[in-house]
Amino acid sequence: MRPELPEVDERGAMVRQRAKAIVMACSLWTFGHAPRVGASVQDPLSRFTFTEYHMGIDARIEVYAKDRAAAESACGEAFERIAALDSIMSDYRKDSELMQLCAKAGGPPVIVSADLFRVFVKAQEMSRRSGGTFDITVGPLVQLWRKARKSAKMPLPAEIAAARRLAGWRKLTLDPGSRSVRLAVPGMKLDLGGIAKGYADDEAQAVLRRHGITRALIEMGGDIVVTGPPPGQSGWNIRIPNADRGKGPKDYRLANCAISTSGDTEQFVIIGGRRYSHVVDPRTGMALSSRVQATVIARDGLTSDPLSKPLTFLGPRARARLLRLYPGSREFIHVEK
Repeated sequence: MRPELPEVDERGAMVRQRAKAIVMACSLWTFGHAPRVGASVQDPLSRFTFTEYHMGIDARIEVYAKDRAAAESACGEAFERIAALDSIMSDYRKDSELMQLCAKAGGPPVIVSADLFRVFVKAQEMSRRSGGTFDITVGPLVQLWRKARKSAKMPLPAEIAAARRLAGWRKLTLDPGSRSVRLAVPGMKLDLGGIAKGYADDEAQAVLRRHGITRALIEMGGDIVVTGPPPGQSGWNIRIPNADRGKGPKDYRLANCAISTSGDTEQFVIIGGRRYSHVVDPRTGMALSSRVQATVIARDGLTSDPLSKPLTFLGPRARARLLRLYPGSREFIHVEK
């Protein structure tokens, strides 16, 4: 049941439900620390939901606020923050900071914004810890498989080999002292599709906190970040696909954490009777062909988003080793045979 509170639903022109986890305002389980249940029942808060189109998908923000004006002001600034990050990290926009950096591949180091550098640092950490199964330098391979999905034709082996020569996380070097980045090989292209949305969710939540909103859910596709629970509850109810030991979805009550899901549920192509995902294995240059879906619960979106990607490639022991490096994180893996 939903709490008995006034409800307001403000929707943009492009409202779609594409999340890989279903979210409802219910709760019992928290992540990180205990919620303030006692006084929250008395908070005179109403629920407001806003949706705008950012980063190629519908971004949804659900908040509990004292009134419409407070909710609109906070969520408006949160969407502005998401839009600003999109202008920095998009690989579709030629004028983005990311694409301007890629245009200088093979040249000297380039000083980048604090946001971009922070994401690069996390990406390189994940690449190192995952044995290269997470790699933001896979841009040429991702572009190759995007073309394959549109044409329904396999990339040629020579095309894959050429793209692989441009990839490799060790070809990206960072200098924290100068906050500069160097791409070693001309033609390199970076793709932040596996990490940018989680970071954007985190940053949007930071904006809401500055406005005094501490009970919120932000969702962009398969990435969700929640803060405090709805009034009178102890968390947000997150429905995780295939979490019930292969029997189907299961609801988990969560607060103050991030949830990310990766897999081929939406973007894939069937070629020669075989299904190829939009997820590309950096080690081979091939799109994922096994039906694997991974959901991760972690402390923030900058962790859960990239952590969910290598889990679709790694075996059970390697997954366990990787998760141990992120204390408190939890995985749900489903392999369809």
